[in-house]
Amino acid sequence: MERNAAGQRRQRVMWASALRSLASVVLLTALFYLAPLDSGFGALTVVTLGFGMVLFGLLAAWQVAAIAHAEYPRLRAMEALATAVPLFLVLFSATYFLLSDAVPGSFTEPLNRTDALYFTVTVFATVGFGDIVPTTETGRVLTTLQMVVDLVVVGIIAKALFGAVRIGMRRRRSETFGPEEEP
Repeated sequence: MERNAAGQRRQRVMWASALRSLASVVLLTALFYLAPLDSGFGALTVVTLGFGMVLFGLLAAWQVAAIAHAEYPRLRAMEALATAVPLFLVLFSATYFLLSDAVPGSFTEPLNRTDALYFTVTVFATVGFGDIVPTTETGRVLTTLQMVVDLVVVGIIAKALFGAVRIGMRRRRSETFGPEEEP
């Protein structure tokens, strides 16, 4: 009976985590489509992107600590990725959208919001279909910046998240079994 209750609780926690992850993705995507992106491209856009990257880094650092102390570290890591990655993608998508709108010809075709998101995801996934390509120096600099930050996100942050999961799992085992009883 006790084992069944624990299993049911785990199922509820898993579903809640999945719903929070989905809600994060939907909310960030909706905000991207609903945000009044009409300020043009300029210094404020670059500062906002920089501020967004700092916010992204702080969010990632906070998430790593939260994962290490979570009751279910793997689920917490999934939620962290479902928040951090869409935030990262939306920041660059908004920047590309503003650049395309303010400086026509920055890309091989004008970018609407969907095109900007598509371009950002193809760069992030290192697929680069080649249908949309930056053609101006500013567009190429931003795309290069995204590629470099992509490597950091995929490499360092993923390593930190998985390390936090390992720490959290070790902590859970030691709480469950005690230091001497650990399997």
